[in-house]
Amino acid sequence: MKKILIPFLLVCASIISGCSNASAPEKTSETITYESENGPIEVPADPKRVILLSGFTGNAVALDINIVGIDKWSKMNPRFEEELKDVEEVSDESLEKIIELEPDLIIALSNINNYDKLNEIAPTVTYTWGKLDYLEQHIEIGKLVNKEKEATEWAEDFKNRAEAAGEEIRAKIGEDATVSVIESFEKQLYVFGDNWARGTEILYQAMQLKMPEKVKEAALEPGYYAISAEVLPDFAGDYVIFSKNPEADNSFEETETYKNIPAVKNGRVFELNAKSASFSDPITLEDQLQFFKQAFLSN
Repeated sequence: MKKILIPFLLVCASIISGCSNASAPEKTSETITYESENGPIEVPADPKRVILLSGFTGNAVALDINIVGIDKWSKMNPRFEEELKDVEEVSDESLEKIIELEPDLIIALSNINNYDKLNEIAPTVTYTWGKLDYLEQHIEIGKLVNKEKEATEWAEDFKNRAEAAGEEIRAKIGEDATVSVIESFEKQLYVFGDNWARGTEILYQAMQLKMPEKVKEAALEPGYYAISAEVLPDFAGDYVIFSKNPEADNSFEETETYKNIPAVKNGRVFELNAKSASFSDPITLEDQLQFFKQAFLSN
């Protein structure tokens, strides 16, 4: 499914298990009956004008779905700049603009506003953040748009490739080496668990790299945890993935506290662009997998 963009993840919840076991959609001539979290809903068998209010952008792009409206966080994502250059930015409050776009399907997270009004405009399907894992989410969206086979094939292939890369990386850095994922947003730092985008699903779930105990205690269950720059050394692993927002206050990087972190001193901090890191879709995941392989194996 799409996931700082801490506000994006919290406001939208970035994409997690009740729907994964849903039966295949019932097909008719022009619609399918999709078993959503809110019950069965009739949706187009071949949607032509889709609005995405809570991410899921890369899922739709990977499945070759025509997007006519998109949330602001996806619009800001440099990874989707080309695909979304002519797509309107919308929100769950811009009902008039959504009506003008004449969608035949709306996809969002379950905490959106105006669900009933949106559902009157077009069939609106929502997902609860974290209910499905990152691969199940893509398969579920594949079911929704009648492309389950394509989504499943990609998910299985990606899982195999990511697991193989994890074995190779662990063989090089050691089975006990730890990895932290941090992000700067405004004047705050965050560490992340294993399902909060920024590559966490790949690193911890697929590659089975180890999380520092301090991070596990604080961030694993809630998904993320806010920290100050002063305590960052306590949460830093042997390797650090830094989802860096260039617009945030990153002055902590100039402090002796930061410079003396072993991962920093040893050149084991790998930077991602925060504006494109906070998603968990196939386009983002493919890029992150290649980035991690290059970063860990060439270091």
